[in-house]
Amino acid sequence: MSQMVFDEGLASRLDHIYRGRDMARRRQLARDALGAGPGEWIIDVGCGPGFYVAELLEQVGPGGRVVGIDASPAMLAVATRRCAGHGNAGFLTADVASLPVPDARFDAGLCVQVLEYVPDVAAVLAGMHRALRPGGRLVLWDVDWSTVTWQSGDPARMERVLRTWDEHLAHPSLPRTLAGQLRSAGFENVRAAGHAFATIEASPETFGASLIPLIEDFVAGRNGISAGDAHAWAAEQRQAVADGDFFFGCIQFCFTATRAR
Repeated sequence: MSQMVFDEGLASRLDHIYRGRDMARRRQLARDALGAGPGEWIIDVGCGPGFYVAELLEQVGPGGRVVGIDASPAMLAVATRRCAGHGNAGFLTADVASLPVPDARFDAGLCVQVLEYVPDVAAVLAGMHRALRPGGRLVLWDVDWSTVTWQSGDPARMERVLRTWDEHLAHPSLPRTLAGQLRSAGFENVRAAGHAFATIEASPETFGASLIPLIEDFVAGRNGISAGDAHAWAAEQRQAVADGDFFFGCIQFCFTATRAR
């Protein structure tokens, strides 16, 4: 598995991408599903550049606390800067499969587009179950990458590019199994909602268009895709914008559950 490396360069790129319109919409949907309230303690597993932590701090207020956990020091450096001045924000560098937090301490937790990267999903779910108090709420958000539909004049090349892009993930279609895994981990009231992210504009504000440079960089040199092939794929998508033919769509899934009382 040749996964992406979340170093300073990628942290900076993702910090920029996550400012976009589609990512803001996704955060709103996830926060609505979580329903954080004043005084609550929230854990963000795989917090990345800290957008959720910063926004949840406004919801929990000075009487609450939000703790972000990530394995990438580069990501946590960005998150720490984003939340500077908030004494009730905390960050921990740790493998998300081994959460260094007390038992039953948090009222709610979320994990957004992280589990699809983690080989041992069961370990993360077990840790989150342990970290939540009885009755605590959980929100998981992941993409089923098999739902991606992307217009191309070269369908065979598009297929090769997307299948190679799947290699940056441990579980490209994780949502299909999450309900069962949540129940096995001891969660109840499991629900799922699918949210379509579709666009006909290649603005960096959109989820689909923001992927183009990431995919181009990742697939080059893998599975027989040369740097020239990757560039030609990306160039075709940019030309599609000029021609008014760009189209991208996928379904992202939001799961909610509670720890049994």
